[in-house]
Amino acid sequence: MPQPACTRFLRWALPRLGKRWTGFRPVQQQVCRCLVDRLTTLDLRSFDAYRDYLREHPDEWETVDACSRITISRFYRGAPVFDRLRADELPRLMARAHGTLRCWSAGAASGEEAYTLVLLWHQAVQPGDGTQRLRILATDAQTHMLGRAATAVYEGGSLKELPAPLVRLAFDRAAGPDGLCYSLKPRFRAPVQLALHDVRTPPPTQPFHLICCRYVLMYFDAEVRRHCLAHLTDRLLPGGVLVLGTRDLEPPPDLPLLPINRALRLYRRE
Repeated sequence: MPQPACTRFLRWALPRLGKRWTGFRPVQQQVCRCLVDRLTTLDLRSFDAYRDYLREHPDEWETVDACSRITISRFYRGAPVFDRLRADELPRLMARAHGTLRCWSAGAASGEEAYTLVLLWHQAVQPGDGTQRLRILATDAQTHMLGRAATAVYEGGSLKELPAPLVRLAFDRAAGPDGLCYSLKPRFRAPVQLALHDVRTPPPTQPFHLICCRYVLMYFDAEVRRHCLAHLTDRLLPGGVLVLGTRDLEPPPDLPLLPINRALRLYRRE
């Protein structure tokens, strides 16, 4: 299937899902592979035929939406952000948390971000006081990604940015179907609860000290993005921290968020 045909289809379809074509331009190959597979399943010969199919079968838009979910996830992705969390924000938040630090990793994919937070907490906070606890809610809209997070077995490429001492601390080596894999030890999985959730839908009811929603909102249009940011901010406790992706746009100025570090997209709830 020629790539220009998929590009034209995406430019037509994404705005109908509240998504921005400009956000998808660098990753369109990933989306197109999924869509081409879908056309093959439906025995359709072109994206024009798929447009006609969507008009006749509106439920199929759910499949287009699922194909346009980007899942690029690694441990310690964006090292300066995690360095700042380890050195400053996690200890500060823990001091305000009265024993239990509650975090939400929204759009958690296969769990690398949530488990990175666990490792940082063990490194920066827990050694000082065994009474302090961590609870992380890791959510994603894709069941198969949550399944991978539950298994917590990763290929070496997922750990390439994680400092070597943390790899040695937290992982056991295991043989996988495609070579050497790394299995996260049970004690580092324990603080994480996995749940199915789409960031566009009403958020969890509990408040959080820290919310990470990185490289998720960049794919949505302004209206959807603002709606999601309002929900995320509402779930932050006063003084809590919101972490966005460094390619995400800044939050609108009317939300009660103060920049901690604009370059790293770190914000504090008023």
